[in-house]
Amino acid sequence: MQLTVNGGKDIKVSEATFGRDFSEALVHQVVTAYLAGARAGTKAQKNRSAASGGGAKPWRQKGTGRARAGTIRSPIWRGGGKTFAAVPRDHSQKVNRKMYRGAMQAILSELLRQERLVVVDSLDLAEPKTKALIEKLAELGFEKGLIVGTEANENVYLASRKIPGVYTVDVSGIDPVSLVAADKVILTVAAVEKIQEWLG
Repeated sequence: MQLTVNGGKDIKVSEATFGRDFSEALVHQVVTAYLAGARAGTKAQKNRSAASGGGAKPWRQKGTGRARAGTIRSPIWRGGGKTFAAVPRDHSQKVNRKMYRGAMQAILSELLRQERLVVVDSLDLAEPKTKALIEKLAELGFEKGLIVGTEANENVYLASRKIPGVYTVDVSGIDPVSLVAADKVILTVAAVEKIQEWLG
């Protein structure tokens, strides 16, 4: 299939990478797995045995008229332990390599169908000026989203830092979440070739 390049000749791309049917279930699974992997999982609380103190009974077993209590660190007391205390854990989910690649192909194909994927010959700036980048992006009808190059161009990266909602990454830095969330994605021709090498 042919891919239209802004300010350049059309390029031939793989049908598997940019013409795949969208599978919502697959994309959802990969996106949720990616987000789960980003969780720190370092939450820790104390249960009644881990809370300090609480060794002696607050009052005797019988004769006071009050409900029996064995410790002042039971969950109903202020300063007591938590009934089902959270422990540090790993939230990451296993995703097969084929599934991850398949989801990336489905996302890129859907971006192309929705005309949210813009391919340019190259995106270079002589100096890291935000104003110059804004003008260049306006020509492409791009307000916010993701700019993907083969290796992050230093000037483009520096110029894009101040623009809200615009992120610059190289091909190894793209992920399903940022692609799905982006309003538009700009790819250079070199980046397209590298993506095809990776996704086949």
